[in-house]
Amino acid sequence: MPFTLATWNINSVRLREALVCKLLTEEAPDVLCLQECKSPVEKIPIEAFRALGYGHVVARGQKGYNGVAILSKLPLRDVGDRDFAGLGHARHVAAELENGVTVHNFYVPAGGDVPDREVNEKFGQKLDYLAEMRDVFRDDAPQKSILVGDLNIAPREDDVWSHKQLLKVVSHTPVEVEALVQAQEAGNWVDITRKDIPEGQLYSWWSYRARDWDAADKGRRLDHVWATPDIAGAAHSSRVLRAARGWEKPSDHAPVFATFDL
Repeated sequence: MPFTLATWNINSVRLREALVCKLLTEEAPDVLCLQECKSPVEKIPIEAFRALGYGHVVARGQKGYNGVAILSKLPLRDVGDRDFAGLGHARHVAAELENGVTVHNFYVPAGGDVPDREVNEKFGQKLDYLAEMRDVFRDDAPQKSILVGDLNIAPREDDVWSHKQLLKVVSHTPVEVEALVQAQEAGNWVDITRKDIPEGQLYSWWSYRARDWDAADKGRRLDHVWATPDIAGAAHSSRVLRAARGWEKPSDHAPVFATFDL
């Protein structure tokens, strides 16, 4: 039975409750993974989502920062979380669907503004987070799993508006890209979005700083959908809902979708 999954950095689930409801109503993914919820779990507007048919919620939260949630029409079993790099942040949660597929929802640290861990602690935290992801996947190879989230790295040259101009900008530096690739390869993860859309510029994030984000189109693909090889072949219909970036009081990220025939 096919199911559609979406991932979206919502940049405050309480502030943008109406946008989440709009997405759930108009696009109706079976599973929606949210990042940067910026809310304790008990204050996430779960009742509003349940009223739209999303009766299953697994979440981790904290006041004002970070936070991840999985909303689902399908029954879910909470299978825990991990505090990667020991930051004490709500950046990961996992849930298992009835078909045995585990969904990992990640919010990787952004890394600050300076790509040098000697002068920027946040950049070091990002690299440490990715290194632990790599080690965990290497030590315990994931199976029948989907990994989604705001990974805060645009790995390919065509995942950014200008490869040359962003080489020294956090999110596209060679050291970050290499760290992400190592984590991906350690778990044999398949980049589903690029499996389905292998060519061309593709973005999921556009800065609030742009006067006209759509016309300037200086985007980056920071949001990802990966799957383990045993189920990657069942994935199709990947897309970025670019229009959501233009909704009223939007997140600076757009939702990314994929469908799995499992």
